[in-house]
Formats: sequence, structure tokens, C-alpha cells
Amino acid sequence: MAGSTFGTIWKITTWGESHGKGIGVVIDGCPSGLPLTEEDVQKYLDRRRPGQNRYTTQRNEGDKVELLSGIFEGRTTGTPIAMFVHNQDQRSKDYGNIMDMYRPGHADYTFDMKYGFRDYRGGGRSSGRETIGRVAAGAVAAAFLKSLGIEIQAWTRSVGPIEVDPARFDLDERDKNGLYMPDACAAEKAEAYLRELMAKKDSSGGVVECEISGLPVGIGEPVFEKLSANLAKAVMSIGAVKGFEIGDGFQAAKSCGSQNNDAFGIGKDGNIYKKTNHSGGVLGGMSDGSRLVFRAAFKPTSSIASPQDTVTRDGKETKIEIKGRHDPIIVPRAVVVVEAMAALTVADMLLISMASRLDRIQTFFAYSSALEEERREEYERENSET
Repeated sequence: MAGSTFGTIWKITTWGESHGKGIGVVIDGCPSGLPLTEEDVQKYLDRRRPGQNRYTTQRNEGDKVELLSGIFEGRTTGTPIAMFVHNQDQRSKDYGNIMDMYRPGHADYTFDMKYGFRDYRGGGRSSGRETIGRVAAGAVAAAFLKSLGIEIQAWTRSVGPIEVDPARFDLDERDKNGLYMPDACAAEKAEAYLRELMAKKDSSGGVVECEISGLPVGIGEPVFEKLSANLAKAVMSIGAVKGFEIGDGFQAAKSCGSQNNDAFGIGKDGNIYKKTNHSGGVLGGMSDGSRLVFRAAFKPTSSIASPQDTVTRDGKETKIEIKGRHDPIIVPRAVVVVEAMAALTVADMLLISMASRLDRIQTFFAYSSALEEERREEYERENSET
């Protein structure tokens, strides 16, 4: 299978299936010297872990990560970092009655047509459980970015028709409710909405919003490898994402140039800044120094218990009722997945951008040479004294 690797310099490969022995990821390209422990990664995995409230699948997985390689004495070594999470609560029997049916909204049909077979136990590689590898790798990328003063925060912007009110926006509230909404009032209304849908054996979609702060100007490339384009690819690779927009996004199509353009000014510190941020932090495919803001639209969970029309592998029309344990909404657990994919994209593009200017390359290697000379002289002094 092609397509399980993401990135150019900071590169990850995820592997494993929903009902196999486990899920894993290998990171290649992470610099040495980054402080990293299993606890750092576990904090991110705990945010996507199932069974935390009534709005997530009740599959009982601890999702405990094991760091297998690439770490020595609490720091990265510059070699590939391998991580693994065991599957512990698979119930493959829940899928026995649909093994020959194509579930509406899932990858069953397309996967079968492409490969000539499919893992009907939860979707195999097409399962949302594949995102474990992304989140684990994203936790490492986020630690790398934080060491450079770059932070990524995402939240649930909307659940179905219920949207966060900007006037009540409180990021501290995000982690206080099961829907990761930074608005207590909106979260309460959204929970009531989900309870109604669950009673009807139905599901909901929603929107995740993400903000990246601390990005220097000029990250990204002006043609095919635009920062915005690569973020779109990364986020659209998450299962169930059906839309992506950055800055004003689709609202910009209803605007005019005099409104949508971000005027420049000189700040009190003498630096250039934008007076507004309709662009969402990207101009010409490169970061412009403003907060980078984007949104991802998630479709409703495809696995619902209501009867649906479908067909069997041998071409017969039938009805399907999906059993098992499924999220009535994907969005809350996807918040950290969006953060992870954003972190992986930015980390990779930061490393690529290091080679953009000769003067910066010269400065880097001049500094490295000076540092090496200083170490050599210190070593010679110590040896001469002894």
C-alpha cells in the first residue's frame, strides 16, 4: 500500500489496523537533543482516547504508548523514533453480520475495488484508529515547535448548527467539557443536540478551528509547496474531513478587495505588521507573521444504528444496521488530530525553509565552525593542564 508516509525532511510513516495487534508510527528527520518522554506523547494520546464520555465510542482502550527507539537519556538521538500502541479491546464479532456488505459513508466499497479485499473489522487502515500514529508523531513535532516559540491550539468551533460565540470565547473552557468547545453555553446546547440525535440513532458533523502562533515570516514556498496547500493536504488526509479553509476562507468570495486586503503598518517596535488578518496568516503560500488560523469541516459519523440501504459484495440490494461502539460525533476527538497534522506540516516546512537563503546558511555554518573551534581549544587547554 502506498500513501502511508507524510513529509519531506520531518517524515512519518504510520502502520497498523483497527483490529490488528496495534498501531504504530516511525518518525525520521527529528533533530537530536529534543527533550522527550513517553509522558509527553501520552498527554496528546489521552486527548483522542475513546471512552472518555458519552459522546465518544465506548471502546475501552488505554492507548498507552511505548517509545521503542530514537531516545536516549530523555532526549532524541537524531535516529528514527518508533512508537507503538497495543490494541486491547477489539470486538471483531461486532462486524461479523456486515462482512459482505458495504457500509454507507465508509471506505468499504472503494477499498474493495482498489485492492480486491477489505478488512471488514472496523475498516482496517481506513479506521479512525489509524490517527493514533499521527497524534503520537504530532506530539513530538509540537515539542520541537514549542522549543522555537511556536504553539498550536485547536478547538471545536461548531457541532451541527451550534457554534461558539466569539463574545464568549474562553480557551480555558475548552478542556472543561467533553466536546472541547471554548464556550460553556454553546457546549451545553451542543450536548442537548447530540442527545436528541443519539435517541434517533443518528450522528452529527462539526467544525474544528486551529490557531498557530509564533510562526516567523516566510515559512512555506510560493508555488506548489505553499504552507496553506500543505496544511490543506495534511488536514484533508484525516478521515471524515470534507472541507478546509484558511483565514476568511469561503467568506472571502463574498467580499471585495478593499475589505479583504490586509493593510500593513509599522508597529511601536519598528516591525512590519498587518492591521487585520483576513488572509489567516498566509500570503503567497508563505507565513506572514500573523496568527495562522484555519478550519476543518467534518462530516457526521458514518456508522449509525438506523437502517440504511446498501448492497452486498455479490451485487444484491439489502438493508444494513451497524452495531458496535461508535462515536455519535467525531469532532471532539479529532481536535488533537488536527493539531498533530498542523504540527507535522509546520515542523517539516520549517526545516525545508532553512535552506532558502545563502546568508543564513553561511551564518549557521560559520557559527558551527566557531563553536567547534572553541570546543577544540577548550579540549587542548584541559589536556595541556593535565
